[in-house]
Amino acid sequence: MARKYSKTASAKVERAMKKRKAGTLKSGGSGKTVKSRKQAIAIGLSEARAEGNKAPRKTAAKKSAKQPAKKTTKKATKKTAKKNSAGKTTSRKTASGRTTKRKAAKKT
Repeated sequence: MARKYSKTASAKVERAMKKRKAGTLKSGGSGKTVKSRKQAIAIGLSEARAEGNKAPRKTAAKKSAKQPAKKTTKKATKKTAKKNSAGKTTSRKTASGRTTKRKAAKKT
């Protein structure tokens, strides 16, 4: 069976792991010290890929299939979309109308 990673790629990963253990391995973008073992391996492999050494390509993030929207939400939107017909609108009582009725009720 053929090697998955070249010897130079393995050496790059080994160097990155030793640097991480010493506390001198820095991440590329932010420049922060790398503490994760997995991150150190990833840095070593990316350096090996940049030099053209034999290393498998990065796995692409899996695309999640779009799930259809729930039926309950569709029903709710349909209910809110309905409008009352113009002929059946109910008149609302204003606050001033209510207070006058209360005053009249208190007097009797």
